[in-house]
Amino acid sequence: MGKNALIRLAGAVGVSALLALPMAATARADDIVVSNYGVAANGMPFAIAKDKGYFKKEGADVTRILSSAGGGTTLRNMLAGSAPYAEVSPNAVIAAIQHGADIKIISDNVLTVAEFTWAVKPDSPIKSVKDLRGKKIAYTNPRSTSQALATLVLQTAGLDTKDATLVKTGGFGNGIAALDSGLVDCAPIPEPLWSKYRTKYRSIAKATKILKPITNVVGVASPSQAKSKGKFIRAVIRARIDAVKFMEAHPDEAGDIVAKEYNLDPKVAREAVNNLVKSRTDGLPYWAYGQIHLAGLQRAIKVQKMVGAISGNVDAKSMIDTEFLPKNLQAIK
Repeated sequence: MGKNALIRLAGAVGVSALLALPMAATARADDIVVSNYGVAANGMPFAIAKDKGYFKKEGADVTRILSSAGGGTTLRNMLAGSAPYAEVSPNAVIAAIQHGADIKIISDNVLTVAEFTWAVKPDSPIKSVKDLRGKKIAYTNPRSTSQALATLVLQTAGLDTKDATLVKTGGFGNGIAALDSGLVDCAPIPEPLWSKYRTKYRSIAKATKILKPITNVVGVASPSQAKSKGKFIRAVIRARIDAVKFMEAHPDEAGDIVAKEYNLDPKVAREAVNNLVKSRTDGLPYWAYGQIHLAGLQRAIKVQKMVGAISGNVDAKSMIDTEFLPKNLQAIK
């Protein structure tokens, strides 16, 4: 990446954070970076690939899976630390590309937002989304996926953000605490938190039932790095596919592996994995093998434009490179 492109990327993902990269400074070429690894459900297949030896089996010597708190941080870690592969939210990728980052979307890893449930206290008078009129709904941070999804959820009942109050809580755990204390009336609770707390709260909306497939996270790589690391990137993608197939065939064992890596109660991890393996949104699974589903990516772009995370015209196809996928998955759906 040239100097001017680096400056433009700093404007997209934060100047101070781009210049302060303690984790990226120690990254090696055989590291990969996964947003919210060890916390969020999107990265669970990488825990399976690590535990089952799929990386080595496929020819990728992955020494570490670096975690990060969000998409911008993930990209900074990848670009500054020369990690050949990263998994990140599409809005962070698109914003970075628009500011000159040398990256391409190379796989469609999570096709839906099936991990999301919107919940209330058991004794709440709110029975459905239409009852959210005049109520307070938690979301994590401005321009976040949870803010965008809250808007979509309201729209499913003919409401909009003027009909309810969206309350920033700074995190999903904080949102649950706000629900407990009465600061909000409804909060999004994603997996694996939902499997942990589902007996304590009542669901009024599940993403699988009310929302269309929306691309959740994508695999990305830098074309300049790919020249020397193409075999590694392809092997990482194959290892992740092996892991997803294992999760589909052995969800309970996969849950036990996730429990160790994510520091979860095994019962909670098993339930979360089972829920997401079985979930279907318009026939599409949560964890996918990587084939690009353009409609879901375009919905993600539309959703993020609603909250100002992405602006301007976006040519999604120009940001995609499918050459690293297995040949049977390279066609864009």
